[in-house]
Amino acid sequence: MPTFSSRDIPDLTGQVILVTGGNAGLGFETIRQLSHHNPDTIYLAARSRPKAEEAIADLKLKNPKYTDIRFLELDLASFKSVEAAAAEFLSQESRLDILINNAGIMMTPEGLTKDGYEIQFGTNVLGPALFTQLLLPTLRNTAKINSETRMVMLASAAHSMAPNDVYEFDQYRTTLAKRHTTERYTTSKLANIHYAKALAERETGVKIIPVHPGMVATNLHHASTGTFLRPFLYIAGFLAATPVEKGALSQIFASVSPEAKHGQYYGPIGKAESGSKLAQDHDLQEALFKWVQGELAGHVETIF
Repeated sequence: MPTFSSRDIPDLTGQVILVTGGNAGLGFETIRQLSHHNPDTIYLAARSRPKAEEAIADLKLKNPKYTDIRFLELDLASFKSVEAAAAEFLSQESRLDILINNAGIMMTPEGLTKDGYEIQFGTNVLGPALFTQLLLPTLRNTAKINSETRMVMLASAAHSMAPNDVYEFDQYRTTLAKRHTTERYTTSKLANIHYAKALAERETGVKIIPVHPGMVATNLHHASTGTFLRPFLYIAGFLAATPVEKGALSQIFASVSPEAKHGQYYGPIGKAESGSKLAQDHDLQEALFKWVQGELAGHVETIF
């Protein structure tokens, strides 16, 4: 198992990096650490301009050597917003070395995305899948000059708690009220692994790497719902969570280490894992990928 620390982040001179959900938590910390290694530009993608601009100001204060960090407006719960964000990025850049699909929501109340999908599945799975595919041609072009070009997909160890009858494709245009919010969340995280692994089987130029950070002390659980769930997460976070400075190293390893392998699922920090029995189910993986591709068909050209 490789050992990896912030000292192992390589020189990133000339590289363009895009991190979704970069205004707080793991995304913010990932940008903070990567910004010290000379990338050309880092795009901080987030829903809120005020929060993003506050984060960018803070990041610039923390970095004595100025890095160009730019806000990119992105709401993963809206295909229209995803398409606009990709178009805005592509209007400014002709290369993309690292795409980190970090943003997500966790155990939120019932709801639908702007396109009518169950809110957690739509935000955590469909939004990042569409964003990735819209940017994949640019990632592929960049891979011709940088063999370490990659897309990183944030999953969760909680995927192992997904229900056995996991995917109900005909129900994803409902709030899935019969499923507890925890089941809806864990299902979305399993889907992140399946989608990334399926994409990796089809992609030859760009490294595709799913990763989970373990339990990290972030504010992601603040939107969680349930009489007992939120207090439990607060207590668990206080007692057991890894500090965010160390927690971010898992996705940083996946983002920059030459040791990170295409298609491999990693846990903390740089440990290759196989995932749950469901995560290893190739038929389930292919069914998920086929369904997602079908849902995205009207929004992106077929590229496989």
